[in-house]
Amino acid sequence: MRIHPTPLAGVMQVYASPHTDDRGLFARTFCADLFAANGLESSFRQASTSWNPHIGTLRGLHLQMAPKGEVKLVRATRGRVFDVTVDLRPDSPSYRAWVAIELDAARRNAVYIPEGCAHGYMTMEAGCEVSYLISQPYDPDSARTFRWNDPAFGIRWPDEPYIISPKDAEAPDFQP
Repeated sequence: MRIHPTPLAGVMQVYASPHTDDRGLFARTFCADLFAANGLESSFRQASTSWNPHIGTLRGLHLQMAPKGEVKLVRATRGRVFDVTVDLRPDSPSYRAWVAIELDAARRNAVYIPEGCAHGYMTMEAGCEVSYLISQPYDPDSARTFRWNDPAFGIRWPDEPYIISPKDAEAPDFQP
């Protein structure tokens, strides 16, 4: 596995380094020892998946607030998604900045999202599946959603969403 920083403090791209032979391939997609050695969360308490049958499906921007804040390791296991992380940690050097990473099942890349960052994505293909490792169980009282096109962030999405939940579409703007 390889771990590379992004322009956002603490947000990392994680790449599998597959071993290939006549049978196909084998690759680690998570290693607690490697994550710990790089100062990353190495204990995940929940695994989740989302399946998205339509291109242009948008999910987010979602965040779970402290003290139930969560770290996420997100990967596309089928298809491609335009994945966005927004840094909402007031003391961070990249506060209110965002980064987009195309997660692609064929590339086997993932994004590591630290606590205090909002997350969302838009599907780039029909039939996308996204897998999450999450450091904390979901807590509805700590969950927050911010508007995907909030001008406070200025995210340049690849397109307008085709499908978005009412909760995400009607989410409030970010208030510092």
